[in-house]
Amino acid sequence: MAPIVDDDWRPSCPTAHFPTTRWTVVLSARGSESPTADSALATLCKSYWYPLYAFIRRKGHGPAEAQDLTQEFFARLLAKHYFDKADPQKGRFRSFLLNALTHFLADEWDRVRRLKRGGGRPVVSLDDADAEGRYRLEPVEALDAAKIYERRWALTLLERVLTQLEAEHAQAGKTELFAQLQVVLLGDKGSVSYVELGRRLGMSEGAVKVAVHRMRKRYVQLFRAEIAHTVASPTEIDDEINHLFAVLCSG
Repeated sequence: MAPIVDDDWRPSCPTAHFPTTRWTVVLSARGSESPTADSALATLCKSYWYPLYAFIRRKGHGPAEAQDLTQEFFARLLAKHYFDKADPQKGRFRSFLLNALTHFLADEWDRVRRLKRGGGRPVVSLDDADAEGRYRLEPVEALDAAKIYERRWALTLLERVLTQLEAEHAQAGKTELFAQLQVVLLGDKGSVSYVELGRRLGMSEGAVKVAVHRMRKRYVQLFRAEIAHTVASPTEIDDEINHLFAVLCSG
């Protein structure tokens, strides 16, 4: 999936007011009991479990063991408030999660691997077939564990945003519009012309261009909002975008 790059991608500067997001809720509750923070952290974990699974698999663990380790890691993370150790000055959820997982594997994997299959505490829905089916599509040797984690994080984020955009169009009764325009939304402009898209949709070429512009603008809004959920301040949003694009382009 190719990232979108156009004139709307980066506003001139972040707004003065940074909205309360999932990761900022978690960070603000450090050192205290907070059901809201626990819920926000659980949502983030459920959204970004696959990059961790891919990291563990690339470290040499088999499918069943990777499932157990991923589940146990999330159980520990949610039960023991490991996020209390998160540094708001280095507050990207992506980095925190990988550091926490690395320490977990170093300290706990020998004990956890002896758990009977299914003997852990399932806190995130991991579909065995889906997880391993996706992992089989990963490059065999091109990426080490850290790089595959970063790449899958970037792609997971883009996939989540595309799913949100598709849901919005479906709710507005514009499923066919989304289905036809998403190919140019993702930057593959050479595959089909606006004239041809207009013919399929019963729209003029100009109307198609307007619809694509609006869809792309909304995608960017959703993308920035999704990233905001994983960083601690507005100043980190554009840096995170640059980092994720660099990860995708280097892969």
